[in-house]
Amino acid sequence: MQIRQLEDNVGLPLFEMIGKSLNLTSAGDELLLHCNQILQDFKATELALEKLKTHKHGKLKVTVASTANYFSATLLASFIKVYPDIQVSLDVTNRETLLKALKNNDCDLLIMGKPPSDIDVKATAFMENPLVVIAPANHPLRDEKRISLARIAEESMVVRELGSGTRFAIERFFHAHDLTLNVGAEMSATEAIKQAVSAGLYLGIVSLHSIEQELETGRLVVLDVEEMPILRHWYLVHRTEKRLTPIAQAFCEFLLEGTDTNRFKSVD
Repeated sequence: MQIRQLEDNVGLPLFEMIGKSLNLTSAGDELLLHCNQILQDFKATELALEKLKTHKHGKLKVTVASTANYFSATLLASFIKVYPDIQVSLDVTNRETLLKALKNNDCDLLIMGKPPSDIDVKATAFMENPLVVIAPANHPLRDEKRISLARIAEESMVVRELGSGTRFAIERFFHAHDLTLNVGAEMSATEAIKQAVSAGLYLGIVSLHSIEQELETGRLVVLDVEEMPILRHWYLVHRTEKRLTPIAQAFCEFLLEGTDTNRFKSVD
C-alpha cells in the first residue's frame, strides 16, 4: 500500500517484479539517489547544529563605533584564540550607521560609547573610555601641571562632528562646568583630529585608547588638566528582544570576564 501511494504521488512506476525479484525502475533509481542526498543533508544539518551548541563553531558579526576600532580588533583576536574555528565579521562605522544597523538587526552585537535612548536595547558597560586633552609635542602647556579647565576652554579645539557620542559627552562636560567649548574645527574621524593636533593647528579631545602609538612615538602628549579625563564607558549593545547565538553569548561572557565588572553596571 505504501509503495502504491508513493508511485501515485510520483506518477511513475518505481518497482517492477522480475520473476521473484523486486527491482527498481529507472524512476526508482533516480528517486533513491535524491533520497540518499536528502538524508545526507539532514545528517550534515544535525552535525552543524551540534557544533554551534558547543561554541566552537559559528559566525559572529560585530559592528563598532569608529573610535572603538583601536581596541576591538585586539579583543576579537583574543577571542578567536579561544574559539579558533569561528568566523568573525567586524564592521567599523560612524554613529549614524551604527544606529541603523541596530534598528535593522544587521549584526549580532555592537560596541559603542553612548547607547541610544530611543531604541529598546540591552547595554552593558565592559570597559572605561577616558577622554583626554591632547596637544602637539612642542605645545607650551605640555609641562604644566593641573591646568585649569577654564584655561583649556580658551584654546581652539578640534573635535568630532555634531551627533557623535564623543562630541555630546565633551559638550555636556564643559556645560556642567559653566564653560563653552571653543570649537575651531570639526572632523568626522579621530585620525583626522590626531593629524590636526600633531600639525599644531589646535588642541583636541579624544579617547585615550586611540592615541597609544602617538604617545609611544612622542608625536602627541596628554595635557594634565583639572577635572579630566572625562570618564565614559564602552558598552556592549544588542536589541533587548534579540536571541543571541551561542557564540555571541560566549563573546559577551568573554568581554565581561576580562574586565572588572564590579566597576560597571548594566543599563536596560
